[in-house]
Amino acid sequence: MTVHEALRYTKIPLTHGEGELPAVGFGTLIPNSAATEQATKVALDVGFRHLDCAERYRNEDAVGSAMQEMFKSGAIKREEVFVTTKLWNTNHRPERVRSAFEASCRRLQVDYVDCYLIHTPFAFQPGDEQDPRDEHGQVIYDREVTLLETWQALERLVDDGRCKSIGLSDISLEKLKEIFAPARIKPSVVQVESHPYLPEWELLDFCREHGIVMQAFAALGHGLEPSVLQDPVITAIAQHAQKTPAQVSLAWAVQRGTAFLTTSTNRSRIQENFDISSLPEDAMEEIKEHVTTTVRFNQVVKTGVPGFIPQTKAN
Repeated sequence: MTVHEALRYTKIPLTHGEGELPAVGFGTLIPNSAATEQATKVALDVGFRHLDCAERYRNEDAVGSAMQEMFKSGAIKREEVFVTTKLWNTNHRPERVRSAFEASCRRLQVDYVDCYLIHTPFAFQPGDEQDPRDEHGQVIYDREVTLLETWQALERLVDDGRCKSIGLSDISLEKLKEIFAPARIKPSVVQVESHPYLPEWELLDFCREHGIVMQAFAALGHGLEPSVLQDPVITAIAQHAQKTPAQVSLAWAVQRGTAFLTTSTNRSRIQENFDISSLPEDAMEEIKEHVTTTVRFNQVVKTGVPGFIPQTKAN
């Protein structure tokens, strides 16, 4: 990994795939399509070169339009932007994977995807309804397909050349090990919730050992309580370093060897999240040793259903 003093330019080589993943990434989970398109253009203009998308977000077309506008303007080239998107739970059956991938490519208006992730390790009832429920409101899971079978279908996408790397999202260490061992093409990227309140050190150690990039979503705690950005350790370091608490938390993420995603529709916030620089080693150690709150904000790893759970106080 090449770590720059200006951390925003850090790129992490993909051991099990093609290219390098920019450590600083922009997430596109934005409900409104017009806002998605505008925020994506701002992110690219500011300097973000990694866009994280998903079939589930229902806005890949808006991201695609934003990218094409920037490409046509000559501001940036397609090969300069690392594009990730994800296979949703209702498309886990191998015969559905290729068509789902191709549909994402069409919506994003790209000929290839730099990284394709299985959005969660949970298979839902196949079909057009993204959130299938029974008469009691319970998720209808698909028991006819295994995660390994889905993974093998992703491997075939890599064989075809339009998918440069593959990975997993919202996955536990135990599930990751189940896939890693038999995989013909090993996961390049694992995307999980991670921030100073959920550092996932054991998962990160496994990823380091096996050449997998760990990427953090909700890298700032998603604005929920207890607030990462109001933690006294983080705020004290920010004051001393003349940075914002967000910049401290994001610098910590890159310096410990992970990539991260942030999402915003506010230009100044997007700029702030990009403009990160190195922390002194004693600050890194202080965060590791003295941030004591532990909390998971998103329970998707237990059910496959995305959604942040409001919390009132530290656990």
